[in-house]
Amino acid sequence: MNTEFPSGKEITRQWHLIDAQDVVLGRLASRAAMLLMGKHKPSYTPFLDTGDHVVVVNAAKIRLTGRKEDQKIYRRHSGYPGGLSEVSARKVRAARPVRLVEEAVSGMLPKTKLGKHMIRKLKVYPGEKHPHQAQKPVPMAV
Repeated sequence: MNTEFPSGKEITRQWHLIDAQDVVLGRLASRAAMLLMGKHKPSYTPFLDTGDHVVVVNAAKIRLTGRKEDQKIYRRHSGYPGGLSEVSARKVRAARPVRLVEEAVSGMLPKTKLGKHMIRKLKVYPGEKHPHQAQKPVPMAV
């Protein structure tokens, strides 16, 4: 008996809408990563991108537990000597709240070309509005 794998044309992708208002960041990120990878589908295959599209709204109102607002640090490097810049989660939320969700979800995806392909299906918006009404995203509770 041979195992059948879905081809690119056979994979059906749905759109999911997640409201991040008063939701803990880690719980939302793990749920979104599972949807992006396609682990909720019976046709899940580790080496294929069988996942769905995920739209996250109200990213500016996401909740961090404990003292993470001040203690959690986001780092990036320019590539030059001494080019490391560190910013607390409070400042990241004030400047670019979308980055909190994007980095949390991308950290839970595979660190391969496949993971980079999956993260492109994630759309994050700081407020209520999003331009994906035509795709009819299904609201999902976290």
